[in-house]
This record gives sequence, structure tokens and C-alpha cells, in this order.
Amino acid sequence: MTAEHVLDGRPLAPVRRTANKVPEVTVYFWIVKVLTTGMGETASDLLAKDLGPVPAVGLGGLALIASLAVQFALRRYVAWAYWTAVVMVSVFGTMAADVLHVGLGVPYVVSTPAFLVVLGAVLAFWYRSERTLSIHGIRTRRREAFYWATVLATFALGTAAGDLTAGIGFGYLGSVVLFAVAICLPALAHRFGGLGAVTAFWTAYVITRPLGASLADWMAVGHTRGGLGLGVAPVTLAWTAAIASFVAWLAVSRRDMRGDG
Repeated sequence: MTAEHVLDGRPLAPVRRTANKVPEVTVYFWIVKVLTTGMGETASDLLAKDLGPVPAVGLGGLALIASLAVQFALRRYVAWAYWTAVVMVSVFGTMAADVLHVGLGVPYVVSTPAFLVVLGAVLAFWYRSERTLSIHGIRTRRREAFYWATVLATFALGTAAGDLTAGIGFGYLGSVVLFAVAICLPALAHRFGGLGAVTAFWTAYVITRPLGASLADWMAVGHTRGGLGLGVAPVTLAWTAAIASFVAWLAVSRRDMRGDG
């Protein structure tokens, strides 16, 4: 058996080995990740307002499928394809949480723990299948499928959690402060408390969603709701431009790739 047929000490199914399909976790990764969460929040609100909830969900679902199809078709990490898929997951994940609350009347106090259970189940199936949750070995279709299922679950959970805190007294700015503090905890626990790198990563990954969404909402909503009143459309366009600029720079500089990428 050749090295191409073994990964992490376990034989693989007879599929072609690819380069790692996700970026390295650097400061740039976290910056773009937070930007995508905020842009997804306001873009979802903008689409639902202009198109209506049902057409918006349909359009968002089709765009998500198309972006993931491109991502899965590639054999290595490509910045624009990866981050386009993340943006569409952000938009659709927001819609999924909002549909449950607005369309079906499910309160956030119920949907938040429900999405947490979903995320836990996805991670459990992933670990049972692959014996690892590390993002450094996303080299097979199966691992990539688990990865994107996890990402989608984190966005839905983070959306519900952010809306929950905003609605129970924290407000948007208070939620920004709350989640800004919370996202530091897994990093500190990893560095000083022995928390595993994989657990710390996925914990922080979940928190980026309500952090970015709360920040974008605070910028967009009116003064009567405690925001800056910049508007949903301008905030969406500004955050989209910021994402495009960072991704273009990463594509050229390759600062988020390992030597094997």
C-alpha cells in the first residue's frame, strides 16, 4: 500500500488523494471568517426584504449548492472558491435560523440548543467515521462533506445564539462585547489550560458567527434599536468589498496556504 492510500495512519477508500482543501488557520482566516458572518447576516436580511422570505431561501439554497459544487470539484484549496462557499453558507445558515423563528414561530431559546444538538451530532458522526476532527487533513470527499456540514451547523447555531442574546437584554452592541470576550476564552484555555487545539478551534469557529452578525446588525439597524443606522444595504456592500479585498490578497500572497497547498 502506498503513502497516497494512507492518511493519519488509517487506510483510505480507493479515492484520489488531494491537497488539503481548506486554508491554514492564521489571523487572516479569522478576519475573513468574521467578515463573512456579518455580511451573511445583513445580506440575508436584505434578500428577504427585497425578494420575500421564500424566494430568498430558494435563491440562497441554489447559490449554496452551486458554490459547494465548485468547491468539491477542485482538488486543492483555492481562496476565492472556498470563501465564496463560506459566504453562501453564511447567507443560507442565517436564513435557516430565521425561517424557524419568523416563519415557524420557533423561539431562539429553543432553536439555539436544537442547533447545538445538531452540531454535536455532526461532529460525533465525523469523529466516529474518521477518528479526527482536525481540519489539516481535509483531503477526501467524505472528510470534506463532514467539514461543510459542520460549517453549516455552526452558522445556524451562531445565528440563533446571536439573535437570542440580542433579544434578552444584551442588545446588538452588548452582544458584540459578550462574544468578543467569549471568543478569547478558547484561545486562552488552549494556551494556558490544556484545551486541545481541535476543540479550541471549533469553539472559536462557532463564536465568530454571533460576533460578526451582532457587529453587522449594530452597524445596520436604526438608532431606536441601539444601532448606528447605516442601513442593511450599505453594510452588506461594505463588508462584501472587504471580503473580496482580503480574499484577493490571500490568493496572490498565499499567506493562508501550506507548502503542500
